[in-house]
Amino acid sequence: MFRRVPVRIFGRFMREDKQEFPCRVINMSAGGMALLSPVSCQRGERIVAYLDNFGRIEGIVARGFEGGFAVKIVASPVRREKIANLLTWSSNQDLLGDAETRIHERRAPKKRQSKLILPDGKSYDCRVIDVSLSGASIEVTPKPPMGTMVVLGRMRGRVIRDHEHGVAIKFAEVQDPDSIEHSFG
Repeated sequence: MFRRVPVRIFGRFMREDKQEFPCRVINMSAGGMALLSPVSCQRGERIVAYLDNFGRIEGIVARGFEGGFAVKIVASPVRREKIANLLTWSSNQDLLGDAETRIHERRAPKKRQSKLILPDGKSYDCRVIDVSLSGASIEVTPKPPMGTMVVLGRMRGRVIRDHEHGVAIKFAEVQDPDSIEHSFG
């Protein structure tokens, strides 16, 4: 009925007991999705996933597998159509590559030195290669894994890609130019 497509969508999900956990969707259709997660869920358990670019999606766990579980999406026909459209858009963006998906102009900052803070509280000196209203590319060692929530300076974000010298970060919210100027010059 629905065609599953391989994806890499990050987010978090909430169990019935209101506990929240990080997750990564590895394939998805308008009718279901497979999530990688640090916890397993029982068949029949209701969850609510909060996914980057997709928002809130409700579902019922259909089955478990090693490292995650599959979910049957509970949604109206209109919501399913929106999910299908977002999946098509996401697939097209993957084919076009990063250059076509950039919305905000990148520039080299005047203040290149910054701090990167990881979820465990560890802090690393880093060098900002370029920055935009929606993200930054930094040189840092060690490189945090993709999907890691981080704080760069004062801006929260998620590691979305690694490169030869470090990682790219997508900010949790689009920043205003004054904040970027204040943080990076």
